[in-house]
Amino acid sequence: MSNTKPATNRPRRMAREFQHEVVQQDAAASQQQAEASKAVAKTPSKNSLVLELLARAEGVTIEQLAAATGWLPHTTRAALTGLRKKGHVIGSEKVEGVGRVYRVVTA
Repeated sequence: MSNTKPATNRPRRMAREFQHEVVQQDAAASQQQAEASKAVAKTPSKNSLVLELLARAEGVTIEQLAAATGWLPHTTRAALTGLRKKGHVIGSEKVEGVGRVYRVVTA
């Protein structure tokens, strides 16, 4: 038996060379994704939808907000609390036959 290794025709590649190529490919792919995301219009958030509904003259109930956003009532109330913490003034009043109606109070 001999201690010589068989000769190969392909050049040897170092691990760092491979990683460098992968990083370059990832950078190119992320740049393409960034350009594609700029072209796509940003969809409005659910909080902006809630604000639109609260801005209506007739206001909105918790049930209407929950139906529009797909949230449960307790999540909807938590979103109202979050909007209050962000500085929005949200008023509520109890209306006969409808229940509690919420709306944004304008100064």
